[in-house]
Amino acid sequence: MAKSLRSKWKRKMRAEKRKKNAPKELARLKQALSLDKKGEAVMTDMQEIATVVPADKIKKQTDMDMGEVEDDGKMDMDSKRSKKTQLNENGQYPVWMSQRQAKKLKSKRTTKKGGQGKKKKGISW
Repeated sequence: MAKSLRSKWKRKMRAEKRKKNAPKELARLKQALSLDKKGEAVMTDMQEIATVVPADKIKKQTDMDMGEVEDDGKMDMDSKRSKKTQLNENGQYPVWMSQRQAKKLKSKRTTKKGGQGKKKKGISW
């Protein structure tokens, strides 16, 4: 689908634009990463490219967050889900499970519950 003439032309033009803008981008990147005499980056040039936040402010925020929240390092897992059937307390399958997988698990669950399953109708001799 991406082989039409229009898409080929667009790709070609984007490639030319990248070639044209590459020297400017490289210069801006070098200028942003260059260090002045103090060992700090030039903040006025960096503000054009990215949001600049002082390190002290970030450290204070992390200290405040660490003091408020005491986490034991475990992830929030859905522990109310059956490991065998993958159903939660409401009888719902996880969101990542496809309909085909859910149907397969349901069929396994119902055949085990019912025993042999439904008997086939046919001629009995």
